[in-house]
Amino acid sequence: MDFTPTQEQRQIRDMVAGFVDEKVVPRAPEIDETDEFPRDLLEQMAELGLLGMPIPEEYGGVGLDYHAYAMALEEISRGSGGLGTIVAAHISLACNMIYEFGDESQKDAYLTPLAEGREIGAFALSEPGAGSDVPAMETTAEKEGDSYVVDGNKLWISNGSVADTVVLFAKTDPDAGGRGISSFVVRPEEDDGFVVEGTEHKLGDKGCPTAELRFEEMYLPESRRIGEEGAGLGQALKTLNGGRITIAARGVGIAQAALDQARTYAGDREQFDQPVSEFQAIQHKLADMDTKTRAARLLMHDAADKKMRGERFVKEAAQAKLYASEVSREVANEGIQIHGGYGYVTDFPAERFFRDAKLNEIYEGTSEILRNTIADQMLE
Repeated sequence: MDFTPTQEQRQIRDMVAGFVDEKVVPRAPEIDETDEFPRDLLEQMAELGLLGMPIPEEYGGVGLDYHAYAMALEEISRGSGGLGTIVAAHISLACNMIYEFGDESQKDAYLTPLAEGREIGAFALSEPGAGSDVPAMETTAEKEGDSYVVDGNKLWISNGSVADTVVLFAKTDPDAGGRGISSFVVRPEEDDGFVVEGTEHKLGDKGCPTAELRFEEMYLPESRRIGEEGAGLGQALKTLNGGRITIAARGVGIAQAALDQARTYAGDREQFDQPVSEFQAIQHKLADMDTKTRAARLLMHDAADKKMRGERFVKEAAQAKLYASEVSREVANEGIQIHGGYGYVTDFPAERFFRDAKLNEIYEGTSEILRNTIADQMLE
C-alpha cells in the first residue's frame, strides 16, 4: 500500500505548511496566553479554502481527498493545537454531518456558508451526565405541531460560543434510548432560547472556546431536523468515526512539532563542551520520538485510505486516534525532558505541546472507549 503523496497532495501540504510557518507559529504563544478565538487567522484560512477542504465544490468546499485533508490538519495542528481543534470540529463534525445526512435545502442553506468559511460550525453531543454514554443524554426535543421544543444542556462543545451553526442532538423519544435520538440544525443568532452559559478554562487547546450551552424552550421548525427521527445516534457515531482520523492528524502534528523543537534544542544546547544531541541518551530519545510519530502518521493514512475506498474503517480510525493520541503525549513529554528545566517554563513551547497533546486522549472517544471499540471490531 503506497501512501506516497500525489503532486496535488504535496502542493496542498506545502501551501498549508507555508501558511502555518508564516502566520500561525508566530501567533501560537499569544493564542495560548490570551485564549482568544483567532478569528483573523480563520478568515485568512477561509480565503485559502481551508475551512471546507473535503467538502465538494458544489457546496462551497474544495473537494480534497481525505489524505490531503489529514495532511493539512496535521500541519495546522503543528502550528497550534487549539487551531487544529477549531478546524476539526468545524469540518469533520459540523460540515460532514450536514453533508452526509442533510437534505439539499439544508446543504444549500447551512453547509455552503460553513464550507466557504463565512460561518463557523459546532457539534453539540456531550452533556454533563452523558459523555461517552451518549444514550444517557437528557436534552429533549418534543414535537409540537410542525416544530420541536428543545430543552436541556450541552457541555464540552468546541466552537460552541462562536458558532453560527450548531448541529444538535436531542431525544425526540425519551423512552427509546439510543433509538430515540434525533439531530437538528440550530442557528444561535436566530433561535430564541439558545444560551451560552460560559466557556471552560482548560489546561491546553487554547484559542478554541469549549462552551456549555443551554436550551430553554427553543423552538426549531421541522425543516431543521437532519434525516429521520431516531437516526441521530447512528449519524453521530458515523461522523465521529471519520472525525477520529483528523484527531489522529492533530496528534501527529503536535508530536511533529514537539520532535522538531526537541531536535533543534538538542543541537543548540551545549553541556560538557558538546551539544547534548551528541549524547547517546538524547539520540535514543529522538530516535524513539521520530519512530512513534511516523508510525502514528501511517496509521492515520491507513484509516483515511479505507474511508476513501468506501471500506469499513471503524477499527482503523479508532486505532489511529488511540495511537496518535498517546504518541503525541509521549513525544511531548520526552521533548520536555530533553529541554530539562527550560522545558518546564513558558519561554519555550515544549510545555504547550504537552498540554495540547493531552486532550487527544479525552475528546472524540477516550482512549478507554477506543480500546473497547477496537476489541468489539476484532471479536464481532
